[in-house]
Amino acid sequence: MAQHDRAAGARRIGIFNRSYYEECLVTRVHPELLAEEKIPPRLLTRNIWRERFEDIAAIERYLARNGTVILKFSSTSPAGAARTLARPLDQPAKNWKFSMGDIAERARWPRYQAVYQDIVRHTSSALAPWHVVPADHNGSPGW
Repeated sequence: MAQHDRAAGARRIGIFNRSYYEECLVTRVHPELLAEEKIPPRLLTRNIWRERFEDIAAIERYLARNGTVILKFSSTSPAGAARTLARPLDQPAKNWKFSMGDIAERARWPRYQAVYQDIVRHTSSALAPWHVVPADHNGSPGW
């Protein structure tokens, strides 16, 4: 059976970070970061996001067709984001995690949410669905 080099083997659980999705999210909110990536100009077309979504779908389809069960979870809310931002301030041992840039990012919440919804809409499929968990309900994970 073919397998992605970082995918968990048979009867194993693997947890991937969200880097494929974050790459689409952060570079759309901060286009200057995309410019710094040294991507060949021929790939920086007006179709770049559609093409990236297609690439994500292709990777997930490949993994699913080779026996990997893909479960994608998300949990966001304005209140949850505010709690995450404030957490380092409330716990002295975590003060090092806070930066003034966090406040500027918080101001971009509406843009992040709009882009995030676009990503979920374009990368959810029958083989790799998104499961959005309400962040403000008791019992939800505090990611």
